Formats: sequence, structure tokens, C-alpha cells
Amino acid sequence: MQDVKICVIGLGYVGLPLARLFSTRYKTIGFDMNQKRVDALMAGRDDTLEVSDELLQSAISNGFVCTSDIEKIRDCNFYVVAVPTPVDKNNNPDLTPLYGASTTVGKVIARGDIVVYESTVYPGVTEDECIPVVEKVSGLKFNEDFFAGYSPERINPGDKLHTVEKIKKVTSGSTPEIGKKINEIYASVIVAGTHLAPTIKVAEAAKVIENSQRDINIAFVNELSKIFNKLGIDTQDVLEAASTKWNFLPFKPGLVGGHCIGVDPYYLAQCAQRHGYNPEIILAGRRMNDGMGEHVANEVIKLMLKKGIQVLGSKVLIMGFTFKENCPDVRNTKVIDIYKALKEYNLDITIYDPWANPEIVRHEYGIEVMNGLPVEKFDTVILAVAHDQFRCINIYSLLNNEYIIFDVKGFLGRESVDGRL
Repeated sequence: MQDVKICVIGLGYVGLPLARLFSTRYKTIGFDMNQKRVDALMAGRDDTLEVSDELLQSAISNGFVCTSDIEKIRDCNFYVVAVPTPVDKNNNPDLTPLYGASTTVGKVIARGDIVVYESTVYPGVTEDECIPVVEKVSGLKFNEDFFAGYSPERINPGDKLHTVEKIKKVTSGSTPEIGKKINEIYASVIVAGTHLAPTIKVAEAAKVIENSQRDINIAFVNELSKIFNKLGIDTQDVLEAASTKWNFLPFKPGLVGGHCIGVDPYYLAQCAQRHGYNPEIILAGRRMNDGMGEHVANEVIKLMLKKGIQVLGSKVLIMGFTFKENCPDVRNTKVIDIYKALKEYNLDITIYDPWANPEIVRHEYGIEVMNGLPVEKFDTVILAVAHDQFRCINIYSLLNNEYIIFDVKGFLGRESVDGRL
């Protein structure tokens, strides 16, 4: 397989770690239309923090190249598409990035080449939506002149233990022979091994149910937390007791955001609806989880009123804004829902997050985030994200004499907080 030359299209949280890994064995080029991103990577810096500067610089010194110049990827023969697949404001799948990446592939793909999609989609998107674009732009015939595959990404942002090469990879191809070839290429760098699915649609379906399953399970414990709160029972105590059974699933209540769990179920739901089935459980889980930010805000307001703390103009500190701990990714963060719900009460809100990029937050959400710990005192602190840095902070030093601490993540002990999920 020494003749394999790989191009990874899309150098975000998924594409860059994969491209870096491929570069350890194959000649690899990373392609991204964002020139600022390309420049930073070629300077040996990954702002997503998924690839360490040391690993990235080592890859570059060994021939790994990032570019925004389409001409530089024309001589590749194995293209991997790793672009985002978001939803629009109505939670409908937005395939615009995939169409754009497919157009790029169509401009450079040649006879005998292979294109593999990694972006999360519903079953049928690769063959019914993406491949026709490649065919139209290239003028080549699918499964005669060029071939395709699907290998769902399994990146866990911020996780330094389960890195890309340590997570088993599902692969598939548009023909049995191509499936074997794609599987062989991935297996040569994925130390955890691979699983060759029988068809592209099976691989697509496998990916989209992974996060839908987690979403539904988290929705269940979120609902439990609402029930137990009304009963005056601590949810964490209940889960701890129930977890003593060997087959109890250890899910915890919380905010469900990010670019995967909070998005993927909508892809599966729309696919089902297009085929005449209304997915009740999937959409019910989404409604539950999408409402948790507002629920947290309402619980905080109730606690403030019970303690006699003036709500109007009260100073509130939200600790954490990224969608998960120890990660700079703010895409689809549900902390924004807490912020918006509290703003309706005319509170004075400060957001502190040492991981979030204030410029990106300002651009995406139109609000300000501090990277440095504020020095003023607050009436309420909401621990929204469990960053490791927060363990070193004396939260009580940030509070006025009368205060509320609400712990979204179960970060502190029960006795240390006024409320938690």
C-alpha cells in the first residue's frame, strides 16, 4: 500500500487527529478552506488542543502538510471527508458542509481513486447525497471510475486516553473489494482494530445510533433528577445506590450539548420521518435534554427566592461555558441556555471559562467570556462545566455573605452546595 496518498478534507476535531495518524504511515495532506487554521497548523499549533504541539511538529517535520490550495491535493488517491454535520435552527440536518466537501473531491478525484466519508449522517446520505455531487463535478461514474466508503468518526474531544488510534474503527466500502481495501488502510494505523461493516448504510446507521443511545439514557436520568427533586431526594445518592447492581448503566444527569450527542439524534429522527415513521423515544429524549438549561436556571431562581436573595440585578457567576470539561469546544454548548434563561430575570451575569476562546464565543453567541478568574463577589455561582482548573479554586472566596451554589455536574459534595441535578 505504499502507493496510497491520503488527503483529509476538514482539519477540525476529527480530521486533524486522523490526518496526523495517517501521516505516520502514508504520505498525507490535510486540506481546509480556513487559511487561518492552516497557517496555525503549519506553525505547529492546534487550537482545538486535540493534537499536541509536539506531535504536530513531529508530523510536519516528517512530511505532513496542511493546505487550502486545492491544486496540492490533486495527486492524492484516497480522500477522507471529515467536515461537520450540524443542524439548522429548526433542528433539521444541514448537509451544506458535506456538499461543499463533495464538490472539492469532485474537482480532484481521478479514475481508481477512493473517497471515504467520516461525517455523522443518517443512512443513505453518502450514496444518495454526496456521491451524486462527486459524479456531477468530476464527470466520473461511481463504482466504475471511482469508489467510496464510510468510516464513522469516533473522536471524543478532550479525551487524552481514548485517542483516535485507540478506538475501534468501523469501516465499509461501496463494493466488497473496496471495503476490504479501505479496512486494510485504516487497520494499518488503528491499533484498537477495525470492524468491516457489510454496507455503507450499515456503517452510517451504526454511527448515528451510538450517540442517540447515549442521548436517550441521559434524558432518562435527567427526568429522574426532576422527579427526585420534587420528592426531596438527592439524585446522586439514588444513582450511587443503584450502581451497586452489576448491570446498572452509570449515566448521570446534566447538559447535553456538543456536536455529536446533541445533534446526531435529529439526523436519525428525520430519516425515520422521511420513511413514514415518527420516532417517539428519540424526539422525547431530545426535548428533555434540550430543556435542561432552562430547568437549571429556574431551579437557581427558586433557591435564590427561598434564601431571600434579591433576584433583580443580582450578580451571578457561571463557571464553564464549553460543552464539556477540559476542552475548548463551544459548539452547541447548552450553558448558553442557562445564560439566556437567567437573563430574562435581569441578572448581572459573568461567565468564567479558562478553556473557551472569548473571540469565538463572541462571534458565535454574542456574549463575553472571561479567561481569568473574576475578583468581585457574587450572590450566586453556577458550576456548569467540570474543568479540572476549578478544583483549585476556593469558590467561597467568590461569594457574598448570602449566596447560592448550584452544581450542574456533581462537582462538589452534596453538603457544599444549595442545589444540584
